[in-house]
Formats: sequence, C-alpha cells, structure tokens
Amino acid sequence: MESTQSVAIDGQRIHYVRAGRGPAVVLLHGSGSSLEGFGRVAELLSSSFDVIRPDLPGFGRTGPRPDRDYRVRTYAGTIARFLTALEVPHFALAGNSLGGNIAWNLALDAPERVDRLVLVNATGYPEKTLPAGLRLARNPALRPLLRRWLPRSATERGLREAVGANSAIVDDAMVDRVHALTSRPGNRSAFVDFATTDQPDRSADIPKIAVPTLVLRSAEIDGQHFARDIPGATERVHADGGHLLPEEDPSWVAKAIREFLQ
Repeated sequence: MESTQSVAIDGQRIHYVRAGRGPAVVLLHGSGSSLEGFGRVAELLSSSFDVIRPDLPGFGRTGPRPDRDYRVRTYAGTIARFLTALEVPHFALAGNSLGGNIAWNLALDAPERVDRLVLVNATGYPEKTLPAGLRLARNPALRPLLRRWLPRSATERGLREAVGANSAIVDDAMVDRVHALTSRPGNRSAFVDFATTDQPDRSADIPKIAVPTLVLRSAEIDGQHFARDIPGATERVHADGGHLLPEEDPSWVAKAIREFLQ
C-alpha cells in the first residue's frame, strides 16, 4: 500500500496521496472503497496533473468521523476544507459512485472552486439499485453484528457483484486489500452509520450544476440521469463495465478524463 500523508480536518486526520504536477485533479472513491480505487487512474494522470486522492471519512485510513455525520453535503464541506488546507483554491473533481455524489454536491455548493466535474457511475438520484453491502447494513437484525464482524467471503462477494465483464480484477490481492481496510478499527461501524444515514434527495438541484461536466457511465448502471439533467454535459458509456470502472478499466477512465481536461 502507498504511503499516505494526512491533514487535520473536522476533528480527524484525512489521509491522502498526492503525486504529479500541473493543474489539480481530485479523485474521490466510492463507498466501501479507499483511495486505492483510483490508484492506476492516478498513475496515468500524474504525468500531466497534480493528482490528489483522499480516503473519505468513514473509509480507508481516515476512518470514522467523531461526529458520525455521513450526509453527502457534510462530505462535500469536508473535502472543500481539506483542499483549502492543502492550499488548492480550485481544481477539477472526479468521483466514482458516492465520490461522484460528493463531487456534484461540491460543484453546486462551491462552483467557483470546481473547474471541471467528472462523474464516474455517480449516485444521487433516488431510483438507484442498492449494492449488497448497503442492503445488509440497513437490516436492523444484522446491524449490531456488522459493526463488529464481516467475513472476508462477504467482501469478495460484494466486489464480484460490483464489477462487470473484467471480473478477473477481483483477485486475492484486491480482496485482501479491501478487506484489510474495511476491517480497520471503527470502519465497519462507520459503514453502518453511513448506510443508515438519511440522505436528503437533492436530485432536483442537479440541473443547476453550471461547471463543465463529463459523465462516465457503465451501460448496465441504472437510475442515474446526469447526462440528461446537467446542461451541456458530455457522456461516454462503457459497454461492459460494472460499478468500479476506475479499477475495471483505468486506462479508459484516465484517457476520458485527460481528453476532457485538456
């Protein structure tokens, strides 16, 4: 695993990796993931950009928020303060899944800071299909158990459900990495808190997003309408990707981001 730096924001230390030089590009991972989810994409972009990848609160090495506030707009505010602490006044912002949801919320709340927006299988519309991990964490009978224990087999099953045709990426190394990070102290309980947080539906505001936007979507992902609703948005559809596009086809994602930013 990469060596991370950290900075104190909102009463906790946000861990992150920063590499490359050029205009700033911030990559936000999805739920149950970590900054490693964008690892290969970051490698491919760092020759041209200053690439910043944080572990979001509740995940990875950053771990649980002391206030247990996992609302998406709270995340967006934390990321804005994180980038202020790093002295990054404006940036391109790309997010996968939950990271995409945080990204578009930040583009609405601080449009003067977000130069460009890339949404990779982002969430935010109410009609999406919930992944297995979130469904489990919302089961009141299982919740107390999940706060303490999650078998490696469940981590593997969740990853296999999340990928498309390139299922070979779910190997022992990937399962071990994800399971080790989700098993860090407090992370399982934070995931249950996140999964059971009431998220206000802000999808009616999506047409107000005014920053140039690229939508990267796997053909099988349902219920998300960013390309339809964001004025002037460009969409690229991956024919056989799953939910974890930055890991399933990092060269496709990196090439699309690079062309959009340049």
